[in-house]
This record gives sequence, C-alpha cells and structure tokens, in this order.
Amino acid sequence: MFESTVQVSKLQDLINRSKMARCRGRFVCPVILYKGKHVCRSATLAGWGELYGRTGYNYIFSGGSDDAWADTEDLSEEDSAFRSADSQLFDKVRGHDIKLLRYLSIRYICDLMVENKKVKFGLNVTSSEKVDKAQRYADFTLLSIPYPGCEFFKEYKDRDYRAEGLVFNWKQDYVDAPLSIPVSLTRSLNIDWSEYQSWDLVQQTQNYLKLLISLINGDDDSGLLVHCISGWDRTPLFIALLRLSLWADGLIHASLEPVEILYLTVAYDWFLFGHMLVDRLSKGEEIFFFCFNFLKHITSEEFSAVKLQRRKSLLPGFTVEEICMLKQRDRGSTTSLSSDFSLVLESSPGAAGSFTSEAVELMPAGAQTQAAWKKSRTSSPQTVLWSRTPQSEDRPPYQEAKSSSSSSSNHSDTFLRVGSSPLEVPKPRLVPVAGRESRLEEVRSAFLATYSSTIGLKAVPSSPSGALGGLLEQFARGVGLRGSSSTL
Repeated sequence: MFESTVQVSKLQDLINRSKMARCRGRFVCPVILYKGKHVCRSATLAGWGELYGRTGYNYIFSGGSDDAWADTEDLSEEDSAFRSADSQLFDKVRGHDIKLLRYLSIRYICDLMVENKKVKFGLNVTSSEKVDKAQRYADFTLLSIPYPGCEFFKEYKDRDYRAEGLVFNWKQDYVDAPLSIPVSLTRSLNIDWSEYQSWDLVQQTQNYLKLLISLINGDDDSGLLVHCISGWDRTPLFIALLRLSLWADGLIHASLEPVEILYLTVAYDWFLFGHMLVDRLSKGEEIFFFCFNFLKHITSEEFSAVKLQRRKSLLPGFTVEEICMLKQRDRGSTTSLSSDFSLVLESSPGAAGSFTSEAVELMPAGAQTQAAWKKSRTSSPQTVLWSRTPQSEDRPPYQEAKSSSSSSSNHSDTFLRVGSSPLEVPKPRLVPVAGRESRLEEVRSAFLATYSSTIGLKAVPSSPSGALGGLLEQFARGVGLRGSSSTL
C-alpha cells in the first residue's frame, strides 16, 4: 500500500505558476501512483512564440496582473542586467516547471516527439527539454524515444487496421530527433535499440512499453514524465497501455473489473485530457482505436511488471545464467532442511510444464556460500544446464505432473517434484494459465464491441459527435453509471 505525500495546496500553487512553461498550458500532471512513484503526463515545452503570445494575452485579460508570475525568488537586478529579456522569461517559467517536476520526484523524462522543435509557418512554436540551450533540465534523465504522430495512423486504418509490417518513414525532412536512451537503462531489456528505424509499429510500441515498465520498476523512488507535443494522442496511448498492463498484473486498480478499467482509461486517460476523437475520426487517424486493439500484443509475461520484480529477487551475487547452471549437489541435500539453497518454483503462465531460469527464485545465501559455489562451478567439468530430462542415473528423476486446465478454471496444477524425497519442492501458488492474457482480452473485447456498435471500423460516421456520445454511453452502462434507458 502506497500513499502520495503530495500536498494538494502546494501542488495547485506549483501548477498555477508553471502552466505557461508547456505547450497549450498543458502542465505536468500526475496520473498514476505506482510503488509510491508518480507517473506523469504533459505537453512539451512552449517555444518563445507561444510563450510571449500567451503571457501577453493573460496580462491583458487579467487587468494588467498575472498571479502566475508572482514569485519571491525573482532574478536579482545584477543577474537581470546581463541577460536578455528572452532568457529572463524562459528562466522564470521553466524554473517553475522544474520545481513542479522536483516536487513530484520526477527523474525520467520520456519525449515522444520525432522532432526537436515543432515548426509551424516558419516559427518554432514548441521546444523540448532535450534542446534547451541553457541546459536547465540537465539534472533529469532525458530519454528521446521518437514515435510517429497521429497522422501516421491513417496508414494503419488504410491497411485494414493491420500494424504488422507498417514502418514509419524516418527520412522525412521534419524528423530530426534521434532515439537517445542512457545505456544504463537498456542493459536489462535485451533490445537492439540501434535498429529502431526498421521496427514496424507493433515492435516499436512493444519495446517502448517495455522501457516504461522497466523505468518505473527501478529500485529508486524516481517518478516518470511522458509527453509528446500537445499530449493528447501519443501520450495517452502509452499512459493507457501502461495503466492497463499494470492493472492486468494486479498491481494497480486491483478492485476494478475489465469494463470498469476500460471506462476509467477511456474517460480519464483519453477524453479528459483532450483527445479530439471527432477530428481524428474525420481524418482517419485512428490512434485511439489502435491503443485498445493493441492489447492483443502485450498479453505475454514479457510485459509483466511482476516478472521483472521476480527476476530481481534472484540470489544476490549470481547471474541468471549461473543459477541455471547449478548442479544437483550444489543445491544441498534433498533430504535435509538445512540446505544452503531453498528453491521456490512457480509455474510460468503460458509455459506450463516448462522449466526455465525465470521460474526459479532463490532465498538469499551467505557470501561464503556464493564464493564456494562459484569456485566449484568454474573448476568442475561436470556442470550441466538444468533440464527436465535427467542427465545421469544417480540424479533423482524429476516427476512432472500433468497440467489440468479448463475453460472454466484456467488454472494450472503443474509443479516439479524431486524424486520421492521427503523434502519436496513446495507446490506453487495456483497461477492462472492466462491470467494476464485473459484480463487484457476481456478489456479489448469490451472495447471492440462498443466501438463497432457506436463508431464502426470502416466508414466515418455521418455524425461523429453522436457516435462519441454513444461510445461513452455504452461504457457508462457497462460500469453501472447509466440505466438502459438513460441518454448521455
């Protein structure tokens, strides 16, 4: 159980002061609390054109004053004398933005823009932390993970909603932001990030989601900010996928049923934060549909935050490969409760009957035990990889129980037993064979049924706004917020 330590009044004050620092005034907003960490969303930084325009507009219509700029920590006269007016304004507004980020304990900033600055009519209307000339955001860990904008999803619709094989054209003139991620954050993911321009839409979305899950599963208490340009297309895509993935693992919103988490995600992550569904439908840019249809591509355990936590609980000082190479005698006596290693096996959903290193957790052992085992392993030619098939007659055979599953229970009773020894490997918890998969599929099915009955997949409705109302109405009925005869 985690609770946020944020004080509402303090948060409101920081937001009010910092809102002009970002495009369209879309400030940094915490939307998910996970393990005490804030997952936030926003728009990108405002450029000088928008910043001056908005501050002038607010000044005129506020009667010549703007409380958002009231600050007891203004620049000194001596400093101001050596700075241009532009620098002073950017120092002030972006300084407030940085204070808000620090108050929310944000360390990682993930920028989905494919450009360094958004240019319209020859003017730089927005900027980004990664190209801030004064390096004001140097204390944060900046990740440039360029992802195609909503316009690209017209191609997705035109290909009959097939994202496989759909690759973004990275050679377009306006695309100038390369992928940039600190190496220390990618070592555990086993992904060749240098190939990102060859990934299709499925692989790119999957790899970015894996990165986000890895970041929030870190051992520190640092939060995460995700943003694109305006924050109402690509940003809700990844925030929604992250929320649904964590929910499917039972880590957040555990009390919500599939239709309830769907309602929350659609209403909060998408519509409340300004996704313009009517406009996107009229242009065929169906990124909203892509988000929920994409759930079929993240059902496996490789996207599970629980799996990452389980792997981190492996015996300190040993690598996964070394654990896999443990010999029978290295695991201690099979008839004694004082073994150096205590094994706890848990069947892996989707891999019933298999025996992999990722299904093994080891209780901590002392440093002397680790050193002795490693020395023995490196000097012994008899070390072999664990497998389900006995390698010698003197090794107690593994007896594999048959898995029993049905459409009604979807549970696996598979476990491993070490011979007829009185010391059995404990029977694992009953883990649903497709617990994560079935939960995400329920959400996807509920979405597709409602979407197809209100909006449709091929032709754009003659009245998109009416279709939007019908979509929300269907979701509201599903979670019990509307009766069958109610109208939205």
